[in-house]
Amino acid sequence: MKRSEINNAIDFAIEFFKQHSFKLPSWAYLTPEEWKAKGEEYEEIRLAQLGWDITDFGKGRFNEEGLTLFTVRNGYPSRVPYKTYCEKIMIAGENQITPMHFHWKKMEDIINRGGGDLCIQLWKADEQSEEKTDKSFSLLIDGVKKMFNAGDVVRLTPGESICFEPYIYHAFWAEGGPALVGEVSTVNDDSNDNRFYESLGRYPEITGDEPARFCLCNEYGK
Repeated sequence: MKRSEINNAIDFAIEFFKQHSFKLPSWAYLTPEEWKAKGEEYEEIRLAQLGWDITDFGKGRFNEEGLTLFTVRNGYPSRVPYKTYCEKIMIAGENQITPMHFHWKKMEDIINRGGGDLCIQLWKADEQSEEKTDKSFSLLIDGVKKMFNAGDVVRLTPGESICFEPYIYHAFWAEGGPALVGEVSTVNDDSNDNRFYESLGRYPEITGDEPARFCLCNEYGK
C-alpha cells in the first residue's frame, strides 16, 4: 500500500467515527514523532498492538479488498493478570471485501454499529483439511440460533450482530454505504490465528510516497 492511502483511510475513519459518536482514546491521534517520546507507561499499547491497522491483505487493491481497523483493547501472553478479551472498531467500505477467512482459536461477535448494511458470506470449514464444506450449520444472530447453508449471505442492519465460532469461514463487505463494524472477541492474534482461504498477507508492504501521519499497530518500535 502507499502511505498516502493509509493516511487517507485514517483521516476518513476519524471523521466516520465522529459521525457515529464513537470516541477514540487520545493516543489514537499521536504522530510517529510523538510516539518516539513515549516511555514504558505506553507498553500496553505497543505489546498488545493496539491502535490503527489498515490493510489491503497484500493485494494492492485497498478500495476493492481491504479493511480499516482500530484495536481498542487486547490481551497478550506476558501481561499479568492475563487479559482474555479484545475489542475492535472497523470500517467496511461499500463493496470493499474482507477476504474469506476463519480463526482457529478466536470466538468473536461482529456487530453492525451504524451506516450501511454489513453483508457476510459463510461456510463451515472442515477441521482437518480446512477446506470449505457443503454442510449446514447454526450460528447466533443477536443470541438467537439460526441455521445456514454453505455460501449463504447474512445481512446485518445497524444494531444487529453475529457470533462466529472457530472454523467458520467468513467474507464481508458493506452495502448502502460504509458500515461501522464492532468486534468483541477473545484475545486477538493476527499473526498466528488467521486462516485465509487464499494465501494472503495480513499486514501490507508500505511504499513511502508521503510521510506517515500516524503509527500503525505494528510500527511503534520503528
